[in-house]
Amino acid sequence: MAGVFHGEPLATRKMPILADQAAVAPGRPVFPGVRVLVSNSASPMTLAHVNILFELIAFLFAISVHESAHAWTANRCGDPTARMLGRISLNPLKHIDPFGTVVLPLIAMLTHFPVIGWAKPTPVDPRNFKNPILDDILTAVAGPISNFIVATSATLLLAAIALTGAEGRMIVQGLLKGFAFGNSALVPLSLLLYALLEINVLLAVFNLIPVPPLDGSHVLRHFLSDDVRRVYDTVGVFGLMALVFFGGQLLMSLLRPFLSFYVSILSILVGI
Repeated sequence: MAGVFHGEPLATRKMPILADQAAVAPGRPVFPGVRVLVSNSASPMTLAHVNILFELIAFLFAISVHESAHAWTANRCGDPTARMLGRISLNPLKHIDPFGTVVLPLIAMLTHFPVIGWAKPTPVDPRNFKNPILDDILTAVAGPISNFIVATSATLLLAAIALTGAEGRMIVQGLLKGFAFGNSALVPLSLLLYALLEINVLLAVFNLIPVPPLDGSHVLRHFLSDDVRRVYDTVGVFGLMALVFFGGQLLMSLLRPFLSFYVSILSILVGI
């Protein structure tokens, strides 16, 4: 096969269901234990729709950044394939796979299942690389690194919100302690940033797992013998399916330290 693809299945948890101030509806939180209380000015149904919108925005932005990073790095390393196809872009339409990016995640969100999906893979032709092994590794890790950069930016913006005044500080402190409340526009903004933080960390960590075709496999495969590599590439898709559908505990054990790290940084920045 002349070309390879850098792309990823995505697996995200549900954000908390926004609730009327009189009663907090149960939902899977951004971070464990988070519950959201907002003004009575909107119905729970409307707020649930806002919640789904936040997830979709964070989801689409995360995959756009991720795939653009693959394409940009590949171009810098000598392969213009993705650039010529317009993949160095934050426009999600350039990266959307109709079923994997839209239909499947939307069904999962509406049915309260964990969100599983994928973006359109970024095409890469290793024959154009100046240093095929090193450049393939750099192109692969560029995606997760870009997501960590977004997560770090979201953390700094949340810290900035906390420094705007007493209200902002209370909102961010509440998120860190497991709840969010208030009528301020800073509440939905903080929740959106929280979603960006979580989904980008999850996307980065998930893709660093060395199971084909995840990005981490493009690092490990170059250290394997030819015979082992062929088997690794062939059976990897079955390992990925097992990981997505049966490896929930493993995924959470890998994800939790990274999320805890960002929460700790945010706590230090806001003085908790």
